[in-house]
Amino acid sequence: MEILQTSKNALSASQVSAVINAPIEKINITDWLLHLPDAEYQRCSVNHIAAGVTTNYEGTPMSVNVEYVGNALVIQHYVFSESRPDYCRMLSVSDTITAAGRSKVQVLWELKAERIDDLTSKYTNTIHATATPEFLKFIEEHDITLDAAAKARQEASDAHNHEETPLFAKSIENLAIYGKYNMPF
Repeated sequence: MEILQTSKNALSASQVSAVINAPIEKINITDWLLHLPDAEYQRCSVNHIAAGVTTNYEGTPMSVNVEYVGNALVIQHYVFSESRPDYCRMLSVSDTITAAGRSKVQVLWELKAERIDDLTSKYTNTIHATATPEFLKFIEEHDITLDAAAKARQEASDAHNHEETPLFAKSIENLAIYGKYNMPF
């Protein structure tokens, strides 16, 4: 999948970090994501609706997520492009559905864990959204400027990322320390 990321059609970029109270050696972000129960995904944001794992035609793992980002219902089809215990990078051409209609946005999602010390790690959740040609046509048809669309997406994406990142970190921590997801936050 080709990355469309350019400054002229960027919609949003958000990076949020949180502490995981577990040593880096016990963390496996890829395993966490590939086995993330739907209910656990929902616990990590009031805007998370559903999550699951499948593969694309080539057999590459995919994380499929349904959530609200601002006023848009977003169905994400994240194809794994790089995955290790400490890092996962995925790209999605995501369906976005609003009251004005339906379009597509490209989303790059990166999840990273780094060692802080022997007992703690830093989790960083990074999301970049880029306008697809279909999205550019959609906003033009609805008399919305790219600047206005980007401002709205930036605010919504950043607020969403600030909510979910500490809860993702806690979920990763619970799995690393206790071997299960459903521990209290």
